[in-house]
Amino acid sequence: MVWAPVRRGLALGVIAGLLAGLFAFLVGEPLVQDAIDIEESKAAAHASLTFIPAHISDLVVSREAQRGGLFLGNVAYGIAMGVIFSAVFLLVRGRGRPRSDWHLSVLVAGSAFVALALVPFIKYPANPPAVGDPDTIGERTWLYLTLLVGGALAVLAAVRVGRIAERGGAGEPWRRPVAMLLTFAGLVLVLVVALPDVDEVPANFPASLLWKFRLSSLGTQAVFWSALGIGYGIAAERAARQVSAVRTPVRAAA
Repeated sequence: MVWAPVRRGLALGVIAGLLAGLFAFLVGEPLVQDAIDIEESKAAAHASLTFIPAHISDLVVSREAQRGGLFLGNVAYGIAMGVIFSAVFLLVRGRGRPRSDWHLSVLVAGSAFVALALVPFIKYPANPPAVGDPDTIGERTWLYLTLLVGGALAVLAAVRVGRIAERGGAGEPWRRPVAMLLTFAGLVLVLVVALPDVDEVPANFPASLLWKFRLSSLGTQAVFWSALGIGYGIAAERAARQVSAVRTPVRAAA
């Protein structure tokens, strides 16, 4: 019984990863190429520079292989997140307010998007791969992961506080959402202020291209979590109806 939801999450994670990869390929990939072209043109015009940020010509992997890896990486991410998503879904199912599998799936996916995509985007939005000092990749990765974990913990804390507020304020439906919002916003604000800023984008890099890429990166995450939440909710509802249809004749015969 437990393995069926996990298999469902794995399969839908693959589908969501493919859709996210397709979005990234169609929307984000042209922007990446534009950023690479800009950096390479600067490198050609300033050959005397001692440091060229993330010079793409030095990479062993070809651009064709990178485009193929775009789908592979999103599918691998989808497999991992699909399994984790199904585990979280089973963990919270039946707790708190009664919800259908559809509503619960969409709620879990929305919370994951906020915690794992939107919160990191506020402090450390994505930059094109041709931008940034490669020597600071390790430091930037740890800062990003810190904010990632912090965002997830902020969501969990908000849910916990919301339940406490609901129990202590019968007849006041506004208590729960207000308590959750204030808790989440307060913790995220502390994280954003406490963590150091990282800005390695050259001053003369086109601002429009930078923000288009950042929005496409956020859009890729939005596509992934929307596809996973909606798809898993639909599949869970159908599975529940099938189980109910099987049990009904058995109860009637008894």
